[in-house]
Amino acid sequence: MRDSRLDKLANVLVTYSVAVKKDDLVRISGSTVALPLIRAVYREVLRAGGHPVLRLVDDECTDIFFAEAGPKQLAFLNPLAMQEIETIDCTIGIWADANTKSMSRVDPARQAAASQARKPIMETFLKRAALKGKRKLRWTGTQFPCEAAAQDAERSLSQYEDFVFGAGLLDRKDPAAEWRKISERQQRLADYLNKTREIRFRTPAGTDLRVGVRGRRWINCDGHENFPDGEVFTGPIEDATEGTVVFSFPAVHGGREVHDIRLTFKAGKVVDAYASKGEDFLIQMLDQDKGARILGEIAIGTNYAITEYTKNTLFDEKIGGTFHAAVGSAYPETGGKNTSGLHWDMVCDLRSGGVIEADGKVISKNGRFTRTDWPR
Repeated sequence: MRDSRLDKLANVLVTYSVAVKKDDLVRISGSTVALPLIRAVYREVLRAGGHPVLRLVDDECTDIFFAEAGPKQLAFLNPLAMQEIETIDCTIGIWADANTKSMSRVDPARQAAASQARKPIMETFLKRAALKGKRKLRWTGTQFPCEAAAQDAERSLSQYEDFVFGAGLLDRKDPAAEWRKISERQQRLADYLNKTREIRFRTPAGTDLRVGVRGRRWINCDGHENFPDGEVFTGPIEDATEGTVVFSFPAVHGGREVHDIRLTFKAGKVVDAYASKGEDFLIQMLDQDKGARILGEIAIGTNYAITEYTKNTLFDEKIGGTFHAAVGSAYPETGGKNTSGLHWDMVCDLRSGGVIEADGKVISKNGRFTRTDWPR
């Protein structure tokens, strides 16, 4: 029996997040694990008058690729994938895994090589996403509640389903209307930050990070690009990040967990990197190209319906009362110029003594904003 909440989620993704229009070419991509949601999205795209294009991924084939591919195959840029990203009007990514740890023993150098091969695809994606008008690529991504993700979150599947749908406000009568209300609050915060020259983060655990953001645009993430959503972010000035950040939760990338990450920045670049587990992997990712040690994103989590870490960046970076930083590629719509084959989000908790300052003025203490008309 199909969970009716999947139909509700599919409707929000198609009609609100990417707002499919008649004759739009819509890519629907995801693992075969997520077929129940993929089918629901496919149905909604047809109902909206769009043309759905399926891109199914088999997790075992991904494992085979990293086990068997030679150097030329790892470095191969698929011309069909490039043409696709240049042609589609919308893309809806649905994330799910049969085994979230299947990449844990893949040589980091092989992962970096594959990442570099896809760099032109990422750059084209980001450029099109930053456009306005007819050529703009509308995109969103969401998590299908599956057994592997539930295990990572240390919950039963039923509990994890409730968590996923609750985080997206799908338990409300009109989720899209609720996200529009959230959008208004977040926009007020983004408007304030758009006038800020520098933002500073401090925590009792040792974080003291100053990030130059003058002239950069803060983006209001209100359920369009990610679902669920709940953050405001920008692309920092490339040479204006100073200080140290101690991340609170393990950071997951390419199927690997890296624990207790501490990064020190000087003139915008990571000059020292430490991790209690996975440090070699961390450093190899940071060394994959000249942009990987530059901060490509700084963001503040605003979704107070998400309160716990689940080893899933989609949710963890949105936790109300946190901030996250991503090394690597910037989103061009922010004014960020950094490019890289890497974009790796890492989360820092502010809820126990953390402070955010904007041009020296405290705007958040203990994970709560000082203004009542901002997200709460």
